[in-house]
Amino acid sequence: MDKTVPAGAAILLDFIRQTEVGRRDRASYDVIYGHNQGKLSRPITSMTLDEVEAQQAIWSRRFGSSAAGGYQFMKNTLDAPKTLRDIEGEMGLSGKERFTPDLQDRMAYHLLKRRGYAKFIAGQISLVEFGKNLAQEWASFPVLAATRGAKRQVRRGQSYYAGDGINKALVKPEEVEAVLRQVLEAARRPHQVEEEEVRPVPVPAPRPEPQQKPIRKSGRFWTWLLTAGGTIVTALKELNLVALDWRVQIAILVVIVGFAIYAITSMPAVREALGMK
Repeated sequence: MDKTVPAGAAILLDFIRQTEVGRRDRASYDVIYGHNQGKLSRPITSMTLDEVEAQQAIWSRRFGSSAAGGYQFMKNTLDAPKTLRDIEGEMGLSGKERFTPDLQDRMAYHLLKRRGYAKFIAGQISLVEFGKNLAQEWASFPVLAATRGAKRQVRRGQSYYAGDGINKALVKPEEVEAVLRQVLEAARRPHQVEEEEVRPVPVPAPRPEPQQKPIRKSGRFWTWLLTAGGTIVTALKELNLVALDWRVQIAILVVIVGFAIYAITSMPAVREALGMK
């Protein structure tokens, strides 16, 4: 399916090909009236529009109709004045384009728009009215309510062209209604991004682990330490508990200093309390 054809219309076009030629695969685009494509020298999808139109006059005489392609486009006649040549002009085509599946899809979508597709999607015409429009474009489609047809009054489920001795509806009206509801749902569905943009998740920078700062000298600490040591030595002397000479005093101070250094390096709280950061 041509990528320029919206999702809702693509569903309907697949259904139209299935109804018109009995299949919706790639081979459906090469079908001509009566499934006589095997009698041609080459597939019609390899021909240009001009070549197809030139051959349609031959097919009409040989097979009974000029209908060509997945959507059974007709050659201009008195009974079918709006067909390949008209679509070509309305779409601004030159006739040199190949009759490829993509081009056929775009041409059929043009017919849908001409038959009120946009109004149907917008809710400006009813499902029954759009169904009648489709039946006027494709004779294999039934009308969805009783109406005046091309030749006579027709009932729900009959071809719009019933009574011409050629055409008849090939699908039930309930099937058409079900597909048109699918078309509406697909056409009105909010746009969804097919492939979401992958955004990298920001990774927080690793937090540096706290590093212990080397012990540094603090004037406040040493003042406190010497004062405390001197106070202890003086108290011992006054209590006459120990006969202290200078060697003993030095030993006591060394012990006090050593204990203090151990406590400071082992207990951050003590170190902080003593003014060492």
